[in-house]
Amino acid sequence: MGNREMEELIPLVNRLQDAFSALGQSCLLELPQIAVVGGQSAGKSSVLENFVGRDFLPRGSGIVTRRPLVLQLVTSKAEYAEFLHCKGKKFTDFDEVRHEIEAETDRVTGMNKGISSIPINLRVYSPHVLNLTLIDLPGITKVPVGDQPPDIEYQIREMIMQFITRENCLILAVTPANTDLANSDALKLAKEVDPQGLRTIGVITKLDLMDEGTDARDVLENKLLPLRRGYVGVVNRSQKDIDGKKDIKAAMLAERKFFLSHPAYRHIADRMGTPHLQKVLNQQLTNHIRDTLPNFRSKLQGQLLSIEHEVEAYKNFKPEDPTRKTKALLQMVQQFAVDFEKRIEGSGDQVDTLELSGGAKINRIFHERFPFEIVKMEFNEKELRREISYAIKNIHGIRTGLFTPDMAFEAIVKKQIVKLKGPSLKSVDLVIQELINTVKKCTKKLANFPRLCEETERIVANHIREREGKTKDQVLLLIDIQVSYINTNHEDFIGFANAQQRSSQVHKKNTIGNQVIRKGWLTISNIGIMKGGSKGYWFVLTAESLSWYKDDENTW
Repeated sequence: MGNREMEELIPLVNRLQDAFSALGQSCLLELPQIAVVGGQSAGKSSVLENFVGRDFLPRGSGIVTRRPLVLQLVTSKAEYAEFLHCKGKKFTDFDEVRHEIEAETDRVTGMNKGISSIPINLRVYSPHVLNLTLIDLPGITKVPVGDQPPDIEYQIREMIMQFITRENCLILAVTPANTDLANSDALKLAKEVDPQGLRTIGVITKLDLMDEGTDARDVLENKLLPLRRGYVGVVNRSQKDIDGKKDIKAAMLAERKFFLSHPAYRHIADRMGTPHLQKVLNQQLTNHIRDTLPNFRSKLQGQLLSIEHEVEAYKNFKPEDPTRKTKALLQMVQQFAVDFEKRIEGSGDQVDTLELSGGAKINRIFHERFPFEIVKMEFNEKELRREISYAIKNIHGIRTGLFTPDMAFEAIVKKQIVKLKGPSLKSVDLVIQELINTVKKCTKKLANFPRLCEETERIVANHIREREGKTKDQVLLLIDIQVSYINTNHEDFIGFANAQQRSSQVHKKNTIGNQVIRKGWLTISNIGIMKGGSKGYWFVLTAESLSWYKDDENTW
């Protein structure tokens, strides 16, 4: 590949990036790119502005970059900027570029310092830049400010990870020199996704702010935390310089002077500074695109072939053909029925490992929730005994009865059976609710047809509600049947005869348990603590205990 073709690689990827962003398909293919990662106030914005030679990025306290900024630098004779969302409009005043970035950020994220992963595409044409594409990501933060959500740190981390986990993404890890490199947030994240340091380029900022007598020589010489692509040191403008509108060109000259005059950096001065960093990134990105191009091309061709097959399927499609609409409608309704059945029967293609749903949850209601509701019913034994006593006395009237009347038994038992109605109806409500939830989950596949989705859900839910009334009537009928006639001949019924038999069996068991196995005299001898040396005792050994006495009268 010739030099001319190599120079065209970055603009080619830029056009692909714009096309994917316009279509909303940026995640289908992993484009070769460089992501800029760093903590807040690490100097990311200053590095990017030094590349362009203009002040154009928002500044302030807290999180300033709240959406990814895809910055495409293009070598050109004229100097202007363009936004993908403002097609045809050229910005020659870079203060307007800053205001547009702020306005576009607020349009999506609001005014409360929230963040969004939807990128802003900015292309800058200038004779002072090399062809280069960078993605400026929000700075890593620890503490939420203003109306930011409590998990803002997690949100930013997840957004950064979306970009840097891609194998086609180079990582520009920006770290200030006046902090401990071992605690660098940027290098820590980079190491998680690139443990060998093959895709990471280190940038050390604020070298001029290090404590007197200290330097970052070991880091810049790639000795302390080695990266395959090495480190580049830069000196940005201070906040005082920015507030004083210090010219970026003058700042670049001051940066060059700093490296040439500093005893720790003068021997590597030709490999330090913003111009060198820009050249390195241009070369690294070009080489990276060249290396990943074959695999990228094969993926692109594969997706193109897949789309062509889809187009072929719709080649003879006639949108106005009523039979096609009817067929599509029937297929979707049939698929809904199949999905619903699978969720209830438990043979679905996708198994939910997070929660119980469908048939499994209904099974749980029947076998766990319903028994729990029955056990949970309040039962006061003292109150029950009082009710039984009153029922018997009220039935006997002025007479004193010898036997318990059947009417008293039935009155008490029926009252207890009626209590089953509450848990039974509650279980029906829980099952109905789960069926309706299952319907809603199954209609998600019809989301592309909102009216069909709404009508299907309404019709099926109404049918379930209609069956709910009949189900509850049937449940109440079954309980009323149990109340209306008590079968005392049933094997599970404990009547007087069965109660007496069970009582005698228990008594017999207890008697057998305490049956005497052996008894007699036992002489205990050779015990020093006993006067006389030996003594005789009468012992009784049963299945449950061993006892001994002074004589055979069982006296202690």
